[in-house]
Amino acid sequence: MERLGERLGGRSAARLDTILRHLSPRLAAAPAPISNPTSAQVSVAPHSGRFCYTLDNAVLSTEQRQFYEDNGYLLIRNLVSDQDIERFRKEFTRICKREVKPPGVMIMKDESRKSQFGQSESVVNKVQDFQEDEELFRYCTLPEVLKYVECFTGPNIMAMHTMLINKLPDSDQQTFLHPMHQDLHYFPFRPASRIVCAWTAMERAHQDNGCLVVQPGTHRTALKPHGYPQWEGKTNKLFHGLLDEDEKIPKVHLVMEKGDTVFFHPLLIHGSGINRTSGFRKSISCHFASSECHYIDVKNTTQEHLEKELQEMVSKKYNATSVDLKDIWNFRARLVQGERINL
Repeated sequence: MERLGERLGGRSAARLDTILRHLSPRLAAAPAPISNPTSAQVSVAPHSGRFCYTLDNAVLSTEQRQFYEDNGYLLIRNLVSDQDIERFRKEFTRICKREVKPPGVMIMKDESRKSQFGQSESVVNKVQDFQEDEELFRYCTLPEVLKYVECFTGPNIMAMHTMLINKLPDSDQQTFLHPMHQDLHYFPFRPASRIVCAWTAMERAHQDNGCLVVQPGTHRTALKPHGYPQWEGKTNKLFHGLLDEDEKIPKVHLVMEKGDTVFFHPLLIHGSGINRTSGFRKSISCHFASSECHYIDVKNTTQEHLEKELQEMVSKKYNATSVDLKDIWNFRARLVQGERINL
């Protein structure tokens, strides 16, 4: 990756470059990200052929490929072991208690619960960007997960965005409801057909504790405008939703058992409800992309306001006045299989 100071100019950009390389030494050896100046709406249509959204291999059955083709998601039961999930749970607890402090990780909390529960999992609702935590990042390298990921991305695989969500018990304020959205809204790289999310339930997920909700078939639509929802109560930072949601499209609640994993397309419209139980609803996920994907320029597109919001957040955190969106993603991205080409 070429140096931020050289590419952006200014002391603040150079300082951010130094900080990021200190946090993540692997960036020093990373190739420069390549940006193609194209519209954010391009590359919605995948390759031609009977199956547009999956690649030929011996892993998926014809029925599974057709289901993903039609619906934009595929649920694989009992994919991740109880032993691995327990290890992820223990590492999450250590992060909550600040026993470990992985570089670059973003910890989202409900500060209103802090006085009652202190530093614990009862306060933290999300750990994001855990690519530098080797224990949690094991999820992104599990052979049983990558076996399926390769069906969508091909053999050169980047882990682009990592999250462990701990959906806390909620109220009618909808504090931890994530509105219906398309993940591609957050991503400045294409093509969409070579991006996939792997989302694993760390305990039973059902309608009462806020399981995933999907609108099957919406992966065949274009990227739609997103923004903050207009509802009463708190809205979480970067929890964007569709500005014009079509309520006529049927919704499916994905009831999942511990270890079940759903793979879904970045244009699939989905969200999650509030947790009406007294317990937690944990999940761990990663968005994977082919390293052959390319960065795009989101200026003058529906994603431009998101770019500005992310830049403001990173600039504030690292005291930098100018930040390149590609560098933010290059910090998050990590090769898990094959060769690093563009991303």
